[in-house]
Amino acid sequence: MKDFRYQISPLPYDYSALEPIISKEILELHHDKHHQAYVDGANKALELLEKSREGLEINYKAVMRDLSFNLNGHLLHELYWQNMQPKQESNKPSEKVIKILNDNFGSYEAFKKEFTEAGKSVEGAGWVALMKDTSGKLIITQIQNHNLLGINGFIPILVNDVWEHSYYLDYKNDRATYLTNWWDIVNWNDIEKRI
Repeated sequence: MKDFRYQISPLPYDYSALEPIISKEILELHHDKHHQAYVDGANKALELLEKSREGLEINYKAVMRDLSFNLNGHLLHELYWQNMQPKQESNKPSEKVIKILNDNFGSYEAFKKEFTEAGKSVEGAGWVALMKDTSGKLIITQIQNHNLLGINGFIPILVNDVWEHSYYLDYKNDRATYLTNWWDIVNWNDIEKRI
C-alpha cells in the first residue's frame, strides 16, 4: 500500500449542468476546493501513517481522526456527484425503485419527506443518506461531519451534502429550499443501480 494516494474524480457533467438548482460557482468551489481538500487531507494522514511505520512518532489519535474525517468526506462527495444529473423534464424514479421505496417507507412521498426532513434537521454540518444493509433493508440517516453518527455495515445509496458550502451562495441559510429543489436533479438511474 506504500505510496497509494486517493484522487478526486472529474465531475460527470459540466460545472453549469446542474443550474439553476446548483450554480456553476458553487460546483466549482465545492468540487475543486472543498472536495479536493478532503482528498489532500486523507492523503496527508496516509503519508503520516506510512512514515510512522518507518519510525516517525505521530499522534495516532489525531491522525486516525483526520483520516476518518477526510476519507469519509472524499468518499461521500464521490457518491454525491454521481447521485446528481442535469435537471430532467420529469425526474421520477422507475417503477422498480418506487416499489422498493414503498416496501421500505410506505410510499415514495413518505420516503422523500423523511429524507428531506432528516436533511433539514442535521445539526451543524453533515449529510443525509439513504443506506442499505446486507439484506437490502433501507434506512435514512444523518452523518455529521462526514464521520459521526454513521452506521457500520450499511452501504450509502443516495446522499445529499447539507454543509453550507454546498448551497450557501445560492440559497443563503435556506437549507429547506435547497433540499426541496435538489430532488429535480437526483440521478434515479444511478440510485437504481445502487439499490
